[in-house]
Amino acid sequence: MSALQAVGLYSALNLLILLVLAANVSRHRRRAKVSLGSGTDPQLEQAIRAHGNGVECVPLALLALFLTASLGYGALIIHALGIGLTLGRFVYSYGLLTSPGPSMGRMLGTGLTWLVLLAQILLLLAAAIS
Repeated sequence: MSALQAVGLYSALNLLILLVLAANVSRHRRRAKVSLGSGTDPQLEQAIRAHGNGVECVPLALLALFLTASLGYGALIIHALGIGLTLGRFVYSYGLLTSPGPSMGRMLGTGLTWLVLLAQILLLLAAAIS
């Protein structure tokens, strides 16, 4: 598998996570009969934030993943970053959807996502200044 094919794989997996999270928001909106915002429904608020947090993080991480591959980094690095991102987003979402307060899933998911973002920053800076 080439580096760009790996980018495609992790893009598809992360988009699938976002799609499932979006469908979950819709499901909770129908149940709570709330079309805008979260009303006073805590489960809807959790669903909205799980989806929103993914939308805040994933697009730029995938763009950075594409740039990393385009700049010549190999498939192994792309897989490491992609697995980290995908696992981090899944664990974070699971943690938030199963516990409204602080949770191990949210903490681990955030840490893993930030670690991937930091690695991407360093790789892109290294490619830019070399």
